Amino acid sequence: MFGQRIADDVGRGHRHVFPRAVRFADIDSLGHVNNVRFLDYLEDARLALFHVDPHREGNEPFRGLVIARHEIDYLRPLTFRPDPVRVESWVTEIRPVRFTLAYEIRDDEEIFVTARSVLVAYDVARASPRRFNQDELAYLGRFADA
Repeated sequence: MFGQRIADDVGRGHRHVFPRAVRFADIDSLGHVNNVRFLDYLEDARLALFHVDPHREGNEPFRGLVIARHEIDYLRPLTFRPDPVRVESWVTEIRPVRFTLAYEIRDDEEIFVTARSVLVAYDVARASPRRFNQDELAYLGRFADA
């Protein structure tokens, strides 16, 4: 179902998989998804991974994550289509106050985008970075590279 996480453990470690519809509004004058819209795809997947899915599992969602860096490689044009693409995400590095999240935006045949984000645990009240707690580290570990 659209918007729900699907676990994919086959040969690549544990990835979070978020189906994302390609909306007509995502398409630019060249007939493909605009490069800025891909950031929305990544954001939607992160929201599911760190807020929606923990809530569905009866756990606390992550609080105070901020993006320190994004890197995106556009590999192939993505055009309007009836079926969703998948935003697959996994953790490649975990440090005490930050982690790196890798992504692929893909279907069964092609990878359209690869990306990486560095996210930092942030204490909003103190306006400063904070350390991850043990529950957060355990959750991140579920999606760590094998």
